[in-house]
Amino acid sequence: MNLKKKKALAARTFRIGESRIEFVNARLEEIKEAITKQDIRDLHRDGAIIIKKIKGRKGHKKRKKKKNVEKLRKKINKRKKEYVKLTRKLRKYLSEMKEKLTKKEREDIRKKIKNKFFKNKSHLKDYIGELGK
Repeated sequence: MNLKKKKALAARTFRIGESRIEFVNARLEEIKEAITKQDIRDLHRDGAIIIKKIKGRKGHKKRKKKKNVEKLRKKINKRKKEYVKLTRKLRKYLSEMKEKLTKKEREDIRKKIKNKFFKNKSHLKDYIGELGK
């Protein structure tokens, strides 16, 4: 029994896709005799033709954001600005002390400045004083 045409008629009648239409096996003879759209509607009302529900698709989820991400970015940016400010100040002081230090000592101190060994300018002065210069 080929009921493709009946399925297409039912799909047009209810304005849905053919894949959503299902015929009840016990009542296939009645469905085969249906000719008009009204016959199809009556069969649906009687329960011979079943319309499947639309399968939902899983929508994309929003990614969970960390709380206070903006605050964290500002904090990081602030920390970097402080680092740059301190580093420039210490390097300037180091260049002023150029004559009093050897090249090896200057390189060593410069690396320590880069690694935030010195908390402030006075700490750097104390360190240079300890070197005996």
